[in-house]
Amino acid sequence: MIDGVKIKQIKKFSDDRGFFAEIVKEGEETFCQIKQTSYTETYPGVIKAFHWHKKQWDVWFVARGMAQVVLHDLRAESKTKGETQVIFAGEDSPVVISIPPGVAHGYRVLGNEKVCLFYHTSEAYDSKNPDEERISFDDPKIGFDWTTKNR
Repeated sequence: MIDGVKIKQIKKFSDDRGFFAEIVKEGEETFCQIKQTSYTETYPGVIKAFHWHKKQWDVWFVARGMAQVVLHDLRAESKTKGETQVIFAGEDSPVVISIPPGVAHGYRVLGNEKVCLFYHTSEAYDSKNPDEERISFDDPKIGFDWTTKNR
């Protein structure tokens, strides 16, 4: 596991009306001061990767569909520098993922349904000075193989 990444298993409270779940809550280890919440939908088969931030934390929750979330530690001072972590997130594995600055992150949509992702950030987006660096999904420095491994 990459140093500083926090994962929270979501508990669903179900009854005959549906279910309730707490996603982001102050005092939990996955919480950060939230300055913006955004929402995106991504179509099946799409890979959205990689990007990272110099000062911003991202807190992700996949509300619908399934995603293969890939993290890669770029931080020079980190004890897990160069490590890659894979997390399966979504309806079949409801988790909140707290991603620290300096950790590249991205995802691939799994299955035939689109992914619906909420992401909360510790910084508000500034279009004149965005805190976002991009790395190609197939960058050889990360070297991640996005193909499904049949077992």
